[in-house]
Amino acid sequence: MEQLNPENIPQHIAIIMDGNGRWAKTKGRLRVFGHETGVKSVREALEGAMHIGVKYLTLYAFSSENWNRPRFEINALMGLLVDSLKKELPTFHKNQVKLHAIGDLSQLPKRCYNKLQETMEETSHYTTCTLTLALSYGSRQELVNVTRRLAEKVKQGELSVDDINEQTIQQDLDTHFIPDPDLLIRTGGEQRISNFMLWQMAYTEMVFLDIMWPEFHREHLYESILEYQQRERRFGKISEQL
Repeated sequence: MEQLNPENIPQHIAIIMDGNGRWAKTKGRLRVFGHETGVKSVREALEGAMHIGVKYLTLYAFSSENWNRPRFEINALMGLLVDSLKKELPTFHKNQVKLHAIGDLSQLPKRCYNKLQETMEETSHYTTCTLTLALSYGSRQELVNVTRRLAEKVKQGELSVDDINEQTIQQDLDTHFIPDPDLLIRTGGEQRISNFMLWQMAYTEMVFLDIMWPEFHREHLYESILEYQQRERRFGKISEQL
């Protein structure tokens, strides 16, 4: 951590937490054991991010495609979410963490949805760090929803076609309340973004780690940020223009 440049800390870090099930399998355990152990890594990521001043942390917790998994695993994940929110609420209060969520939350079980809404309401006034959980989230569906809403506004005469631009779309995304990610970290050894914030990550720096999510510690976060700091973000320009 001593090597990090405090003047170049990414404002927003997004993480695809991959590898829970495969990690559990190597231990001869059920996939659920991997998800349970992965909660500790969530805490490591959040505390590590806050320690160095990251303002926004977004975790891909459950994709829209994950509903196709075995019912037993889905039920376990939903129960784990509720239990985790109960356990971590004192931590959110202590560190002034605002919890938010994106995705089709209406698909969540009622108990899970209610606890999520309750926790978000209790932490809504905090400003130290915003933790966003992507739940039942799929970026393609997000963009379809934005397109439908804009089309309806045009149909109703509230918006002209010529007024539709990048800013109009950005303001209607699920993530309209947070800046685009500066850094994406994916564990599990895969090198893809799996329908996660396709629009928002147009210029995001990406770091792919071979470790599984239950093996993730804050040191891995800092190493990823160090790699980020060694890159030149040009946003379409050339080096001499920066």
